[in-house]
Amino acid sequence: MTTTIPWEPPLASTELDHLVGALDRLRTTFRWKADGLDSAGLAQHVGASALTLGGLLKHLAAVEDTTFSWKLAGQHPGPMWDPASWAENETEILSAVHDTPEQLYAAWDDAVARSRARLDAALAEGGLDQDVNDGDDRGNHASLRRLLFDLIEEYGRHTGHADLLREVVDGRVGEDPPNDWRPVSGSPLTWIRRS
Repeated sequence: MTTTIPWEPPLASTELDHLVGALDRLRTTFRWKADGLDSAGLAQHVGASALTLGGLLKHLAAVEDTTFSWKLAGQHPGPMWDPASWAENETEILSAVHDTPEQLYAAWDDAVARSRARLDAALAEGGLDQDVNDGDDRGNHASLRRLLFDLIEEYGRHTGHADLLREVVDGRVGEDPPNDWRPVSGSPLTWIRRS
């Protein structure tokens, strides 16, 4: 009997299925690395680096929201990312120093759910080849395909960081979550595309 792992990309399918599948696998692996921690675990860093799992949760929530709001459609990513509400230092928004674990998990889980809905709506309107708001200073626009590739790259980079941070916190290692893993903190994985 073959067990279906919901975040595993298909073996053979469409380009869209492979892109979204790769993104969902990275999202899930990142979330597994960050799951179930208290404030101290989310604030743990390695050496002189200030990078933490809590900071990564908040950073990737911001990336999700800005990718599928501002970059996709030119819309403001929402009140959480309003510069007027930040402290004097703009990096404060991503520090996660003053956020509880519940706030950090909710920020990421909710941002991913919004991203899934926004991506599905955009795909229904124009597919991967459509131009999006993001572009260069010469008036050239990126495609939706490019946004997905960029987000996959962003998650690849930060999932690697999460590997190192989680190992320091409690020794959790591994490339993929167990097949039956579900978050113990935050929301269930309702945003994963089921085939």
